[in-house]
Amino acid sequence: MSNAPNVPVLMYHHVHPAGGMIAVTPEVFEQQIAGLARAGYTSLSAQQFADYLAGGTVPEKSVLITFDDGYLNNWTYAHPVLQRYGMKAILFLITGWLGQGDVRPYEGQGLPVPHSPDHHESKRLVAAGRTDEVMLRWSEVRAMLAAGTFEVHSHTHTHTRWDKECGPDVAAKRQHIAQELKDSRAALIHELGGVSDHLCWPQGYFDDDYVQMAREAGFRHLYTTDALGQNLPGANPEHIYRFAVRNLGGSWLNRRIWMSRHPIVGPRYHAWKAWKRRVRNRK
Repeated sequence: MSNAPNVPVLMYHHVHPAGGMIAVTPEVFEQQIAGLARAGYTSLSAQQFADYLAGGTVPEKSVLITFDDGYLNNWTYAHPVLQRYGMKAILFLITGWLGQGDVRPYEGQGLPVPHSPDHHESKRLVAAGRTDEVMLRWSEVRAMLAAGTFEVHSHTHTHTRWDKECGPDVAAKRQHIAQELKDSRAALIHELGGVSDHLCWPQGYFDDDYVQMAREAGFRHLYTTDALGQNLPGANPEHIYRFAVRNLGGSWLNRRIWMSRHPIVGPRYHAWKAWKRRVRNRK
């Protein structure tokens, strides 16, 4: 088997009918997943991806599909699409935002699907303590695990940026990060029976203190929101590159993956994007 030159990591948050900020519509998501399947892409598990970074082999056309936070619409709209096409994704859960209760209907079952607010409204409802209206329940997480459409890893317990909350108090910041990771691990073990060494940073932010606390908590694979690089065999597992998927069709996503993964075009494309960002920031 010819090994992948690198593995692009796709980043999603919401799949809901309104689309909008960090969201794709169910129709676009199906176009994207169907396009990947038709093009012969394999969606990797976290363990396959970790083995690849450590020097292992995966199918030549491989991707890692990730979702952040754990919104209810990942179950109601993304899960049935992944199931139809035999694809799997990684879900980074904010463990403190999930609740208990019965499994709710998902699209295609012939039952009314719960309303899915946009991202701004979702944040407002979470802040108001109404997390069950927008976030997954543990029962739904277990149902997705059983179906093989998602696997679950940590996105911390409360999604708090402790560098902002604690200001210059580094000791307090480190203490809060450590507790955050401890609570997330405990929740995953209690609800799902185990926890991995994969962690996604809240809002994509990290610094040396965050990385050190993650190491001490047992996390080895750290996911960023940095899109300007390639995940290569032997690459640093503490800096995993991901790019945000836009609300555009399957052909757009296949082109974006091609640009990201090509051994010659990819680095030049990322260098161009970095140059554009520097120019924009100088204005």
